[in-house]
Amino acid sequence: MEFRRKDLLGIAELEPGEILHILDTAASLKEISTRAIKKVPTLRGKTVVTMFYEPSTRTRMSFEIAAKRLSADTLNLTVAASSAVKGETLEDTAHNLEAMEPDILIIRHPASGAPHFLAKRLRCGVINAGDGIHEHPTQALLDLLTIREAKGRLSGLKVAIVGDILHSRVARSNIHALTKLGSRVTVAGPATLIPPYLETLGVEVTYSLEEAVRGADVIMMLRIQLERMGQMFFSTLREYSTYFGLGLRHLKLAKEDVIVMHPGPMNRGVEISPEVADGVHSVILQQVANGVAVRMALLYLMVGGEKE
Repeated sequence: MEFRRKDLLGIAELEPGEILHILDTAASLKEISTRAIKKVPTLRGKTVVTMFYEPSTRTRMSFEIAAKRLSADTLNLTVAASSAVKGETLEDTAHNLEAMEPDILIIRHPASGAPHFLAKRLRCGVINAGDGIHEHPTQALLDLLTIREAKGRLSGLKVAIVGDILHSRVARSNIHALTKLGSRVTVAGPATLIPPYLETLGVEVTYSLEEAVRGADVIMMLRIQLERMGQMFFSTLREYSTYFGLGLRHLKLAKEDVIVMHPGPMNRGVEISPEVADGVHSVILQQVANGVAVRMALLYLMVGGEKE
């Protein structure tokens, strides 16, 4: 299957074949990052613009590295130093950037649906780098690539997603992706951080970390997103860590070859212990490396490459 979409706005809209095609393309491009000269001319003459209205390290840097390894020109909009602080609307900012003829615009925004809003109004392609609490599609794709590399498959795996599900766009994208490709997903967290509709997405819900990780092939821990909470959803961080912090003792309940994931940034000692984060089961740094490959694949498929 070819990837013929103008935009990548979420995983929910993708067909399983499209997801696998992106993963296969990313796997084939990983070799470029191991070369002495980490650059190919594939997107020479193309322009990639990033607009990040929220802080980011891994996503923003990996998109920029991905574009440069494909020889695209990159432009990074620093929102705090842009006309947005003077009151310019998101749409006006995007139209002004589009007037400079970029080929693709990558946006992270605190408002759910912001990338969709722009995609309907811009001629250039739009990639969602995280919108509010809605989706983070490229994170889910790099997570799938990491799981497939470690397990050799995606279908039939038990995946536990644990933590602040309510505010997590990572959780939503991964739920869509994993269920489409045949994984069995269990989500766990405090009752206050579990949305009421999750069962309708084809996942199991539990309020016990132990139950979630029992027999798991993959454990995906999530950060507590205090910046999105207008109120506390649990008593204290110590209480949260006691009941939902992943430690070595929990790994004994999972499969012997379980892998542990985290999208970052990590709150060490809160949702995950340092021993687990840095242990033999952790694939957290592999996720970061695969982020570059997945974003290279998307730029290749959307901006030129296959379409040409």
